[in-house]
Amino acid sequence: MAFGLVVFLLIGLSIQARAQFQCPEEKGFFPDPEQCDLYYVCLNGRAEEKLCKDGLVFRDDNPKKELCDIPANVPCGNRQLLQEPQPTKGCPRANGYFKHEDPAQCDRFVNCIDGVATTMPCPPGLIYEDKMSSCVWATDASRSCHSLRDVLDDGFSCPEENVTGPDGRILPHPTYPHPVDCAKFYICRNGVQPQKGQCEPGTVYNEETFRCSEPENVPGCEDYYKGKN
Repeated sequence: MAFGLVVFLLIGLSIQARAQFQCPEEKGFFPDPEQCDLYYVCLNGRAEEKLCKDGLVFRDDNPKKELCDIPANVPCGNRQLLQEPQPTKGCPRANGYFKHEDPAQCDRFVNCIDGVATTMPCPPGLIYEDKMSSCVWATDASRSCHSLRDVLDDGFSCPEENVTGPDGRILPHPTYPHPVDCAKFYICRNGVQPQKGQCEPGTVYNEETFRCSEPENVPGCEDYYKGKN
């Protein structure tokens, strides 16, 4: 009985504290001082308690707007309390962006909307950073990424090393020669996403210039078009 009485008193005190929220203005949307996903709608000086969807928190930068956003976009400051999570399969909370449960899938993330998880890919060359709830370059990430690289149907995948162009700069979308066909080549978008390439008729791929050029300028491909219609 004593324990139940204490719990009852604590709940009562919490409700009383919330009921004492004073609207700073007659009209507007204002944050709870302790809980980041709790806010109040003030109308004619009277406050009505509201709660963001699980996983979202209240943006307090404009009292004229009622907006809940992902935590990465909202500096909660001292408002560290949150509602109890409502997890589902793949979703630590009902709403928000979260890292993939498979560490090898570091270039993918999970988008949760009302408890429904959808796996999303990062743009080529980027990995998911949980602290920022966004995809970033590997140099800006807090973890290393060893995800499996895409492989084309002929077995080609993008090498991990950087490729330097004729001017000494690292190529953002390096190209590679085809092993047997002089007029074909491969493109690695952002260095990681492989794609097949084809030179214009009459030209072949030159791996020294990373461009298609006249066959006579590419050793071993001089006679590529001879005998072809």
